[in-house]
Amino acid sequence: MALLSMTGFGEVRDDRDGYAIGVEVRTVNSRYLKLHLRTTEGYGTLESRVETAIREHVKRGTIHCNVRIRHLGAAGDFRLNAEVLNQYVDQLQAVAAERHLSEDIHLESLAGLPGVIEELSTAAHDAAHVWPLLEPTLRSSLEQLSKMRAVEGEALAADLEDQCSMVASALDLIEKRTPAVVEHYRKRIQDRVNEALSSLKVTVEPADLVREVSMFADRADISEEIVRLRSHLQQFGKAMGLAESAGRKLEFICQEMGRETNTIGSKANDAEISEQVVNIKTALERIREQIQNVQ
Repeated sequence: MALLSMTGFGEVRDDRDGYAIGVEVRTVNSRYLKLHLRTTEGYGTLESRVETAIREHVKRGTIHCNVRIRHLGAAGDFRLNAEVLNQYVDQLQAVAAERHLSEDIHLESLAGLPGVIEELSTAAHDAAHVWPLLEPTLRSSLEQLSKMRAVEGEALAADLEDQCSMVASALDLIEKRTPAVVEHYRKRIQDRVNEALSSLKVTVEPADLVREVSMFADRADISEEIVRLRSHLQQFGKAMGLAESAGRKLEFICQEMGRETNTIGSKANDAEISEQVVNIKTALERIREQIQNVQ
């Protein structure tokens, strides 16, 4: 399974069985899973089902979901208030008789007066009845979200692979340079000692020089760090292909690669190796930034 970005968006609107339904889902990166859910008043009992569906698609990140449900008007949703209508008619007839006006009264004119036609409350509709209508729209919006996150995830994976290749290349150069570091140190120590003691006509025993070089070799040995860093690179590559959420594991492995790199930099007293350590740290910083966006 490819990496998934934590950033995405999905929106679907449908008309089903007398309801206008709209679902908007957007996600941004976050260390943990946070859900902000809004539903139309009267349908709060559906929120647990909506959350369950969302969690099937999103494992990490901040989610903003807006569910809009509107019951479309039908004849059965309105009621004529005969009592109010009769009061209007009585008052109009009284005014007409008092002022000797025509008593022609048209129902269509009265229907537009306040309170004559009442709309029944849409909150009375059974929320459980709406769920089979809402679910397909919700899942379609989540599919849109997942597609967008997958596309961005491919771009993230490509960049992470490039950065890991840079780390591996720098590590190859460090490994090739390592044997020369000890030999360079031995020659430098020997030249300095010979130069310092030549005026005193004193020589240094070869065993003493060997001992000093051996101590330096032990202190500067970075073979174990190189092996571990290569192992971390392999683990990183495997983690990128995990079926489950990989972001946290990638963060941990990147942290471990940083530790090994710091140790190499502190132990290897060599300018060329130090240069490659800087290159590795630059790549790791880029990796660290990118995996903040990985689910």
